[in-house]
Amino acid sequence: MKARHIPNIISVCRILLVYPVISSMLGKRFDWALTLFVIAGVSDALDGFLAKHFHWQSRLGSYIDPLADKLLLVSSYIVLSFMGLLPFWLMATVVLRDLVIFTGAVLYYFLLRPFEGQPLLISKVNTLLQLFLVFIILLHHGFVSLPASIITGLTAVVFLTTLVSGAMYVYVWGSSYYRETRVLGMRND
Repeated sequence: MKARHIPNIISVCRILLVYPVISSMLGKRFDWALTLFVIAGVSDALDGFLAKHFHWQSRLGSYIDPLADKLLLVSSYIVLSFMGLLPFWLMATVVLRDLVIFTGAVLYYFLLRPFEGQPLLISKVNTLLQLFLVFIILLHHGFVSLPASIITGLTAVVFLTTLVSGAMYVYVWGSSYYRETRVLGMRND
């Protein structure tokens, strides 16, 4: 093992944390779920720091890091919704957004080429808010009762940023696809 593999190993460990986090939620051990969820978050920050600071980025890491994040986040939303702790419509919106983005990336890849774009700022904000909402729900049920207005307000903000983020990806990728196919069409004329 080489040091440059450490970020990928941390990402794999984060994937392995998904089961204990979800299992703890289902067992209503929200204290454990929150602790493991925070460990996963810290590991995400750590692997990102190591990869960037020491230039240990890799193609594999560019796939497994977001996969680890999405597995944990989407699983948490599904389970918390199933348990009645998050509204179904919010979980459906979060899952649908990720499916639209994934499907768009796959179609773009097969129709043109791999999409080489950075995550949009709104997407980063949305992911942070989605994570924070899970954190707040687990904190509320595991450690300290929070006012319902905090959870309701954060739920609304997550819903709005999820919609805007998904729409922006559709717009950006759709515009890029349209431009590139026009250029290709002009070349063929």
